[in-house]
Amino acid sequence: MQISLVTTGGFAYFPGLQRPIVVDTGQLNDAEERALTHLVEQANFFELPATLNTPHPGSADYQNYTLTIRKGRRQHSVQFVDPINHDPLQALVEYVQQHGVRQPAK
Repeated sequence: MQISLVTTGGFAYFPGLQRPIVVDTGQLNDAEERALTHLVEQANFFELPATLNTPHPGSADYQNYTLTIRKGRRQHSVQFVDPINHDPLQALVEYVQQHGVRQPAK
């Protein structure tokens, strides 16, 4: 399973922060892989809509997220903004941010 998190927007613009953060379960130990798989299942990720929430009209400076998970032939992406009002998804995002590797600039 491979998970990619892209963050855009927010109060300050830092191009480096827009590079995807990737977690590949092939690079994790068994305990880490189980924990990540549990978070994906708790979030019911593959059943979430493509757009979970959007900023209120006229809002500015929100961070926008795109979380993509590829598991075998299955792939799903979900877009959402801060604040993340879905606790299991929040936990998944935090895990990816803490354990993922930011990809180099192209």
